[in-house]
Amino acid sequence: MIYFDNVSKYYSDDSVALEEVTLSIAPGEFVSIVGHSGAGKTTLLKLLLVEEGPSEGSIYFHSTDIHKLRRAHLTKYRQRIGTVFQDFRLLPNRTTYENIAFAMEAAGRADDEIQADVPHVLDLVDLSDKMWNFPDELSGGERQRVAIARAIVNQPDIIIADEPTGNLDPINTYEIVQILKKINDLGTTVVLTTHNKGVIDSLGRRVVTMDSGRIVRDDTSGRYVM
Repeated sequence: MIYFDNVSKYYSDDSVALEEVTLSIAPGEFVSIVGHSGAGKTTLLKLLLVEEGPSEGSIYFHSTDIHKLRRAHLTKYRQRIGTVFQDFRLLPNRTTYENIAFAMEAAGRADDEIQADVPHVLDLVDLSDKMWNFPDELSGGERQRVAIARAIVNQPDIIIADEPTGNLDPINTYEIVQILKKINDLGTTVVLTTHNKGVIDSLGRRVVTMDSGRIVRDDTSGRYVM
């Protein structure tokens, strides 16, 4: 599904973010990407989201070079990816329902689809009773579950979760990881970045370790080894 073909990213002659990265991720995989700050994880995600372009090499989604997509096709490609971030990024003046509905409206979904699908995804993340609450009325864990519901409501092929438990306590961290595993079990590819050793060790899934812009380990069923 995703293939990084000998990808490098230079910001200047003395600033190398990625160097000769080759990486493939199959449909339905759950892949954790780990490494110290500055290892290249964020740059990898930005290239996958086409927020930046590679200096060398190519990145493919199925057989398509995503950095050669025209604007209309790029929009469609991005709609196939759901994103979850550490800081939630919810609209503060909209309820839980409205935050999720907004993502569907932006994708051009019909009102009847929105009315059917938003309650469904809220049930999936166990937040049906918080449908009409605003973000400031929710805990950090609940806000992150809203963010996950928003990310999956348009049924993307891939979920990118960038440090999704970074601001959460151990109990909420466990709950978020369980939801991501459930989403993966339903067939969605999950790409997770995290510094949390406990999360990685509990998953028992594939772990890609980065250091100084390079992939230094790729374990099929790995643990956090730095």
